[in-house]
Amino acid sequence: MRILAIETSCDDTGIAILEILKGQSFKVLANNVSSQIEIHKKYGGVFPAMAKREHQKNLVTVLINALKEAKLLEKEKAKILPIDKNTTIQKILEREPELEKQLIPFLKKYAKPNIDLIAVTNGPGLEPCLWVGVNFAKALSYAWDIPIVAVNHIEAHILINLLNNKIDFPAVALVVSGGHTQLILMKKLPARSGGDYKIIGETRDDAAGECFDKCAKILGLGYPGGPAIAAKAAELKIKNLELKIKLPRPMINSKDYDFSFSGLKTAVLYADKKIKNKTKKYKVEMATEIQQAIIDVLIKKTIKAARDFKVKTIILGGGVSANQELRRQFAEKTKDMFKLIVPPASLSTDNGLMAAITSYFHKNQKTAFKDLEANANLRVE
Repeated sequence: MRILAIETSCDDTGIAILEILKGQSFKVLANNVSSQIEIHKKYGGVFPAMAKREHQKNLVTVLINALKEAKLLEKEKAKILPIDKNTTIQKILEREPELEKQLIPFLKKYAKPNIDLIAVTNGPGLEPCLWVGVNFAKALSYAWDIPIVAVNHIEAHILINLLNNKIDFPAVALVVSGGHTQLILMKKLPARSGGDYKIIGETRDDAAGECFDKCAKILGLGYPGGPAIAAKAAELKIKNLELKIKLPRPMINSKDYDFSFSGLKTAVLYADKKIKNKTKKYKVEMATEIQQAIIDVLIKKTIKAARDFKVKTIILGGGVSANQELRRQFAEKTKDMFKLIVPPASLSTDNGLMAAITSYFHKNQKTAFKDLEANANLRVE
């Protein structure tokens, strides 16, 4: 079984091709991602309309690259797209003019690949971006007569860990990114049973990744904020140094499993305004304290949930989980207590491969291309 997966939930255009082998093992045939970081960097965040336009421009190119890598790109002998299919595809892509302009010539030039299933992220995420991927999947499904499975983006951040790991249940997953910070209790795999997820905690305001971005902007460190703050914090020469800067750890001692990071961002803003001479040392120490404040909250809340629900495994996922200091401290704090599963840093950020693996576990839940829609507020429960 071969799956072609499409991911456009935010600002990364991802397409992967995954082959399912016997014994529920996976072979990655391709995993191509086109990043928009350089485009959004000067604005300090993602502009949905701009991201949508870039997805339209990138999708066909990324698809060609993925098919080439998987050795599935072949020229179409007839080179003719029937009129009725041409018209229907134009209708599907009527809100994606740049994509239509590239896709129809592609379909005329290249043959249907040896693919059994199309997976596409349909939520949660930025709605304009989600719709580009959804409409692309619909057009391909119609043109090639291949069924579609819709994928939940949050679930995909969890299940990407199955590429190289086995989960011992019950488990708790911390999905932490620019748009989400959630603790999710997971009792079994989403196989024929449909899975068993329960959101037990989430942010009440800013996500952790969003807090990183806003704090980095305050310090003038650039975008994306997480890597920028991590890089600056790594410049601290004396580890475990007692810093003069002290920031709050919002909700760290609350009895629930929820998060709040807007207060941390505000504290950074007020502290920064008091400093007239913003030296390199100041920025290094402030970045270190910001990073540690976020890490402290994430780890304490996750371990509290893991203990309370008596889980065997802690799973990390989402772009913020690529943070090396977060990974190191999680490994240190959970040692001999829980099995810790973390994806490779390259698979923590958005990619098509996570959608491909997730669609395999929902392969019997196909959606007709006419019924497929994006849902920016989709929940994992």
